[in-house]
Amino acid sequence: MRSKKILVLLLVFVISFLIYGCGYFHSDNQLHFGEPALVGIDKDHLKMIDEVIEKAIDKGKLPGATVLVARKKTVVYRKAFGDAQVLPTVEKMTIGKMFDLASITKPVATATSIMILAEKGELRLMDPVSKYIPEFTRYVDENGEESGPIRLYHLLTHTSGLPPYTNANDLKRMYGDPCPEHVIQHIATIEKRNPPGVNFDYSCLGFITLAEIVHRVSGMTIDEFLKKWIFEPLGMKSTTYCPPKELLSRIAPTEVFDGKPLRGKVHDPLAQLMDGKSGNAGLFSTVDDLAIFVQMLLNGGIYGKTRIISPMTVKAMTTVYHGLEFTGRGLGWDVCSDYSSNMGDIFPVSSFGHTGFTGTSICIDPTSETFVILFTNRVHIPDGNVIALRSKIANIVAGSIVEP
Repeated sequence: MRSKKILVLLLVFVISFLIYGCGYFHSDNQLHFGEPALVGIDKDHLKMIDEVIEKAIDKGKLPGATVLVARKKTVVYRKAFGDAQVLPTVEKMTIGKMFDLASITKPVATATSIMILAEKGELRLMDPVSKYIPEFTRYVDENGEESGPIRLYHLLTHTSGLPPYTNANDLKRMYGDPCPEHVIQHIATIEKRNPPGVNFDYSCLGFITLAEIVHRVSGMTIDEFLKKWIFEPLGMKSTTYCPPKELLSRIAPTEVFDGKPLRGKVHDPLAQLMDGKSGNAGLFSTVDDLAIFVQMLLNGGIYGKTRIISPMTVKAMTTVYHGLEFTGRGLGWDVCSDYSSNMGDIFPVSSFGHTGFTGTSICIDPTSETFVILFTNRVHIPDGNVIALRSKIANIVAGSIVEP
């Protein structure tokens, strides 16, 4: 009898190992792999992604890419294309490559951090920026009259009146590299272009400011805050600022300077001056890690047993902000602005996403519970451009959904 019990226990152990060890076990709200037909997707239609990406590579629009498509918590497409590096030597693309996410940092890192602090009651989106950065100036009109205060929600929706960018080379010449304190001071006192809430100007400066507010409120730098409150809890082990040396071989390089590809150092000039840890850019990640984050959003802020934000917060971030409908922006996320080509032409208006200058993009449709992650390092080659490719892939994925 005892030997039978031991045999049963051993069998249970083996079965558990096969299930857990092979990665097939998942809770009801976690991602798993499955056949497209199981979630109402036409597999043959979905394969059209291969052709459009390969054509774009052949035309010199990008060196390579990684793509992940999921619907109803099921990863139905996950593939690498082309090369991760072509200059000065060739290196094949693999699905586990890490990419410089560029502006996808804005919603994933910075906006989410701000909303976590809002949920904790440590700040309000109505708070004036000057509450946290006292030297932050307002817009002044031609008569010398000051506008109303610039508030946190203005920064999140790109309606603060801040210019889109500023000359990083000038700051570097004056203060050296890095010079994060001087960047913050410069943005705080830079001339504002218009009163807050009047115009939409996509601004990296606003999100650099937001990351500094996270620092001043929480006492943690943006990278420390993210590691504690988002990335470690979600098990996003390949998502980080300033990748350490042991990760460099996994990174798809961006531009080539003096014959050397930029690998593991953020591409954005202002983020470089922020020592790589900035609110506008600086995150590196993989399609697999970002898929976890995106599914967390589709789940209403939870993944597995880990809650990051509440369902109401997800809704607020991914819905066009009330009173600023002309922007087409939520709190950090792009809903239907002029920048939203990554959503294609078919997904409904409830979709949201974001793009990154280096060639990265996310498209999310909560109605069909579908998302598309496309990572490229198009800046690695001359004339790299993936604007049309983003739309085409989104359209193929939307067209492949044949059942509710």
